[in-house]
Amino acid sequence: MAEEKKGFLLRLPPQLFEQLRRWAEQDMRSINGQIEWLLRQAVEKRRGGAAQSEAPREDPPGDVPSSAP
Repeated sequence: MAEEKKGFLLRLPPQLFEQLRRWAEQDMRSINGQIEWLLRQAVEKRRGGAAQSEAPREDPPGDVPSSAP
């Protein structure tokens, strides 16, 4: 069974719409699909899904931080 989706009106500046249209075309998606993909990526990043891979690495064991006395 297909996932039900909530429809709503989205107003965009023409230049942004054109940029999204070209990007969607490159990714072989509809504009709606591209916007949905972008929103999912933003929500995942905000929830911390992408934060784990972007987290700073810890110093290796035995290394002394440069700020240590």
